Amino acid sequence: MSDSAREERYKVVVNHEEQYSVWRIGLDDPPGWRDIGVEGSRDDCLAYIAAVWTDMRPASLRRAMQADR
Repeated sequence: MSDSAREERYKVVVNHEEQYSVWRIGLDDPPGWRDIGVEGSRDDCLAYIAAVWTDMRPASLRRAMQADR
């Protein structure tokens, strides 16, 4: 990885299905995604996502499975 790529700043974004992604700061949020206020290096953002996104199923699937119980 180049030094400039290491210096880039990123943010964590989430969509309506509670799925997470890393997005470069300075770019508009992708359609359907919102900034959650977590920023840092790409590795910092990925570490945050790994810690909080423990159930990879989309929110709609989790709700449907709960309703079936």
